[in-house]
Amino acid sequence: MPKPTAHLLALLAMLAALPAGAQVRQQGDLTLESANRLVAGALDACRRQDRAIVATVLDRGGNLLALQRAETVGPHNTEASRRKAYTALSTRTATLDLARAAAANPDARNLATLPELLLLGGGVPVMAAGQVVGAIGVAGGGGATNDHACALAAIRAVDGLDRPAAP
Repeated sequence: MPKPTAHLLALLAMLAALPAGAQVRQQGDLTLESANRLVAGALDACRRQDRAIVATVLDRGGNLLALQRAETVGPHNTEASRRKAYTALSTRTATLDLARAAAANPDARNLATLPELLLLGGGVPVMAAGQVVGAIGVAGGGGATNDHACALAAIRAVDGLDRPAAP
């Protein structure tokens, strides 16, 4: 068996100093249980104000996790709630804030031209430990401000989620 040379030993030392594997970022996931609690919390918050809504929760990848609607909500609100959640997730911004920015800034108005985005209050990113883990969208509550408030109430009611700031 040949003797290792100094070059081979140096190469082995360099390889040993390299990281053992790829660096992978750890991210939290929104559970189905939490998603169901979010939609139920939104429906309950709006029901206490005599408002019937539909609520949608998406995971951090934009996949549908939960959707519930009151029996009397118009059918267009189901798609509106999903698009509000998608918009909040995609932009990492509450849709009420986006809508207000678009009204005040001509550059932000262009966001409304993207097919899936809906710049109408009621979509809020869902955060845990400072990371976006999903989003909730609420529609049918009698206006963007009402929908937004019900989404915020739902997030605040679920333990383990970051509490959004008051509007």
